[in-house]
Amino acid sequence: MVDIQERAKRTKLLLLDVDGVLTDGRIILGSYGDELKNFDVNDGLGVILLKKIGVRCAIITAKNSKVVKIRAKHLGIDKIYQNHFKIRSLGNIMKKFRAKESEICFVGDDLIDIPILKRVGLAVAVPNAVREVKEAAHYVTKNYGGHGAVREICEIIIKAQGKWESITKRYFE
Repeated sequence: MVDIQERAKRTKLLLLDVDGVLTDGRIILGSYGDELKNFDVNDGLGVILLKKIGVRCAIITAKNSKVVKIRAKHLGIDKIYQNHFKIRSLGNIMKKFRAKESEICFVGDDLIDIPILKRVGLAVAVPNAVREVKEAAHYVTKNYGGHGAVREICEIIIKAQGKWESITKRYFE
């Protein structure tokens, strides 16, 4: 059995897919070609809290989207890899963040994510992921992509690293 807490304790980098993970997977296209995506505000706070404990965060997506750049800027995401063949970027990501595979948590939902899921220390799928992705994951979130899945994994990492109380105490004072 995989010990999720031990894997989460080692995490130094949270690497996120976008469509189906940070969003519910739907893309709304306007008549002028403008793209709209739904992001969950709770996921955003999860990322912000995670960064407060020193865990870095990056986005990797096969698409290129202005909306993703805007959302990443709002959250203080350290780096965005857009329009990338994901597994080919893993070496560069590890070098940039000085992280070993065992120190990376990756959250994905589709077939293109499987090669990275098979290599990282904490492989996470969302319930709306395809079957093969869920089978490759160490953990499947209870919350769906775009509906708190990222927040869920952020909290798991923060708590596993023993820092939940220290970064949330100000909210209870």
